[in-house]
Amino acid sequence: MDVIRILLAILIPPLGVFLQVGLGLHFWLNILLTLLGYVPGIIHAVWVILRK
Repeated sequence: MDVIRILLAILIPPLGVFLQVGLGLHFWLNILLTLLGYVPGIIHAVWVILRK
């Protein structure tokens, strides 16, 4: 299941984070990072998925 989340995190970073943690702080932080730059959003999303 983590492989699917990581692939989604690469394509749409906030979706990968949402599937892992829901509508929490990390989700909103990831939206902000994705808006500021696509790569920081991907890095944060993969980090959140691998951390849990």
